Amino acid sequence: MASARKRPRPEVEESLAECPFSVIHPDPNEKEKKTKRRRQTSEDQPQPKILLQATPFSPRGKFKDLNNTMDRHYQVQPYQKWMDMTRYNSFVLNGLKYWSEGFIYVANNSTLERQERQKKQGEVTQPIKKSDDDWVARILEIRASDEHHVYARVYWMYWPDELPAGTQDGKKLVAGRQWYHGTNELIASNHMDVINVVSVTSAATVNEWDETNEEEVQTALYWRQAFDVRSMELSSAELICKCNRPENPDKKLFGCSNEDCKKWLHGECLIHDALLKTYKRLGIDKPHRSAPVKEEGDESAKRPLSPSESGAAQTTEQSIDVKPEEHQLTINLADVDDALPAIKAKSASASAAETKRRGRPRKSERDDPTAHKPYEGLFEAIMLDDSSSPMLEIVDIRDSVTGGEKSWREPLHCLICNHELQ
Repeated sequence: MASARKRPRPEVEESLAECPFSVIHPDPNEKEKKTKRRRQTSEDQPQPKILLQATPFSPRGKFKDLNNTMDRHYQVQPYQKWMDMTRYNSFVLNGLKYWSEGFIYVANNSTLERQERQKKQGEVTQPIKKSDDDWVARILEIRASDEHHVYARVYWMYWPDELPAGTQDGKKLVAGRQWYHGTNELIASNHMDVINVVSVTSAATVNEWDETNEEEVQTALYWRQAFDVRSMELSSAELICKCNRPENPDKKLFGCSNEDCKKWLHGECLIHDALLKTYKRLGIDKPHRSAPVKEEGDESAKRPLSPSESGAAQTTEQSIDVKPEEHQLTINLADVDDALPAIKAKSASASAAETKRRGRPRKSERDDPTAHKPYEGLFEAIMLDDSSSPMLEIVDIRDSVTGGEKSWREPLHCLICNHELQ
């Protein structure tokens, strides 16, 4: 069984927000056997309980094990110290309230290094602010002994760049960001930790993306896949197009208007198909002479993203106002077996353009149906957005061919039913 990958401990120890708690994941069956053997001699000292965390994430994709729920048994250590603290539904930090079940940005080494540079430059120390380097987590539980000692048990959200080597993605073993992951995409996980809440930099908006929903455009952070740290497996993503691959929400996708088809198609697959047909028709030396192009249709295909996740409902208003101590700047996370380096997640605003944006694959030639490109250096294509129907402008870049037209427009056709896209 694979162990949970741990986000690294910051290196500058004197500036840490101390967290004396760690999370372990014992086998409840083994624990029960040991408890029975010790029951006669330890009746006056209660044994730590193994708790079950029901997952707050239910990915629409599947794992190999169809019964996998991502629920995890756990213990927080030291057990009694954790259980003796008061449990809260929220906390207030620097005037902002954070709720259990909410998403948060969490400071890390990059945040600490930035603050150290500011201190050396004589800048006044301010409360920790969100940066593009921050981690993202979902709060599972809040406990505190007093206003200076407030802690949150969390599940980490992974940036795709942080996927460890050996991650099972379908039939492949992968590491890091895959070609279909969008700029604002996160991956839900059952990687659990306890953090000191003074390391929280701001609230985060993270929505679940339903790939089959076509009614909303997603502009915040979002997730569609989940990562089970026990099996090192990613849940599946929806497969589309003739190539039978997932979609990237930052790139263009086109829908077939044929009622008997209604398939979604990658923009790069449509371009690749058109250029292959052009190459087969004209080869390396035949000039192009166009026939009139029929232009008809209505608005270009649209496919917005899913509605946001609502999160768990809150039933009480109990809260605690956090007062960070003077030298608490960032997180001191618990030790687990392996360290996973934090990768800077580059931010970019999501487009709410007329046509849904989707992605280009970054895969080997063996797996990528668009990898074979005999037209390269001979023809190029540009997707045009100035027409009611999607069109391609094909450009002849063969210097040795004279006569004919050097550029022309062609309509797009569905790769599955050959219906002209409208």
